[in-house]
Amino acid sequence: MRTRRALLDALADGPVSGPELAADLDVSRAAVWKAVESLREEGFLVESTNEGYVAPADPPYTAAGIAFGLDAPYRVEHHETLDSTNARARELALADDTDTADLVVVADEQRTGRGRLRREWRSPSGGVWVSILTRPSLSTAHAPVCTLAAAVATADACREAGVEAHIKWPNDVLVGEGGERGGRKVAGILTEMQGEADRVSWLVVGIGVNANVEPEELPSGATSLAEERGESVDRRRLLQRILERYHRLVTEPDRILDAWRERTSTLGARVRVDMGGETVEGRAIDVEFPGTLVVETDDGHRRRVHAGDCEHLRPASR
Repeated sequence: MRTRRALLDALADGPVSGPELAADLDVSRAAVWKAVESLREEGFLVESTNEGYVAPADPPYTAAGIAFGLDAPYRVEHHETLDSTNARARELALADDTDTADLVVVADEQRTGRGRLRREWRSPSGGVWVSILTRPSLSTAHAPVCTLAAAVATADACREAGVEAHIKWPNDVLVGEGGERGGRKVAGILTEMQGEADRVSWLVVGIGVNANVEPEELPSGATSLAEERGESVDRRRLLQRILERYHRLVTEPDRILDAWRERTSTLGARVRVDMGGETVEGRAIDVEFPGTLVVETDDGHRRRVHAGDCEHLRPASR
């Protein structure tokens, strides 16, 4: 695994010779060859030239292709089909193997994907379905800030792809305006964790993006990046951007709230938040660490909402 990742990193800088890589890693040339063959079997077609090994011009959407040129310290596990990337990440987390930290689980298709409140999340081929497994030095009370970071990372990647996405508290990434959602849903985030009060044992941030999902596969009120752009998006590059941006944000948590505020359509909007037994209605005026929504009600009181289902009643003034 170490030789394989080193080979991918070296290929990102240009041609690399087998003997040179073997010497740098202090491994045999046979080990380098084995790593090259492993990549080729996965569809990452490394070419042998007079100058050394050369990466394919169009890397595939596989573990190797996603890891190639990725500027974030994640290992990648790719599956054609899974029930759920979050379920697979939880399975790895519960194995209590420290090697599973900083691991990304990707599936081309999910059979039983789900969103918040156990809602079904349709996950056909063409989307980006990914779960990031980490073991952060973080208290459980502060974990919601990672959901905000994932929303920012996803919105930024969508914008880089040419789609002006915005965030609805706490975890929806939308396009356009209108409707109770406040726009058409293009992506969502589901965060799960286990730990004690003062420490997270493991954290799984699941991200689903309707990248190149066909219109007939989309649920009501949803859209895809391909539909908004009028052409398909490079899923590999989209996912890399999400992972890179997310990693930078969680390593600098003081930046997350301001970044989220700049990209949200919830602040300033009139909202109704269903907290499962109580409803709060008013104008959303702020978000506080680690992700608490502050709502000013009609009687002038400020209510702090830690979790709930948020509905936009009237969009924010822009």
